[in-house]
Amino acid sequence: MDATTISQAVEQLKTTILDSIRHNVLLKYTGTPLLNEQQLFFLLLPKLNGEAWDDEVTKSAVTVGIVHSSLAEHDKIYATNAVSKEQQLTVLSGDYYSGRYYQLLAQTGNIELIRKLSEAIVERCEQEMTVYEHERRTFQEWIHSIATIETALIERFFSVYQYDSYKQVMQQTLTIARLNRELMSLPQGATSLYIERMAMSLEGQPIAQVLEQEITERKRALNATLATSTYSETLQQIIVEMVS
Repeated sequence: MDATTISQAVEQLKTTILDSIRHNVLLKYTGTPLLNEQQLFFLLLPKLNGEAWDDEVTKSAVTVGIVHSSLAEHDKIYATNAVSKEQQLTVLSGDYYSGRYYQLLAQTGNIELIRKLSEAIVERCEQEMTVYEHERRTFQEWIHSIATIETALIERFFSVYQYDSYKQVMQQTLTIARLNRELMSLPQGATSLYIERMAMSLEGQPIAQVLEQEITERKRALNATLATSTYSETLQQIIVEMVS
């Protein structure tokens, strides 16, 4: 499978997800729902690598994509601050997408998937809430929170369909990609709460330097994992480009 075919597969998944949650009023006021194409790629990775895949798995992958989109909408704004029509509809869009993924999950009848995704949503939200707590945490604990937010849903999806061998590369890549985004935000002054909390945990060490070291070590581990994987050269190249 070449890079063009892979890109088309990811785009098709994205289109299917957007079609599943399309609502004209929400599109008008809140724009196109947020979807992370790197996460979509990893949802499809077992299929792209030749694993068994059927319509049920496709529907489940679409559902996971909708969950990600729903949570991304809720991340934009909290209901207590929703004062304008656009803000109110942003909150409503997250609720609407939530309803759609529950509807699709019910249609699959896959109780195990429902249970696993529910666990992942709770775990992800718990980690997101840590930035608002005053509990002292280490730098690595903050890294763990970020990794969970980026990967928990896909990790559970892999578990349900016995794609466990894909977890490590997925977790390594998506965590590095998120850390790269956080690092790139530093010179622009658009730092997130996670950067602020991580910096506080370092007690004076330069956050940029520590992040660069963390990313370098994680890239080294990822490259070692890819070197022993059965992924095609094209898939490996795409993954390496994600963390470049």
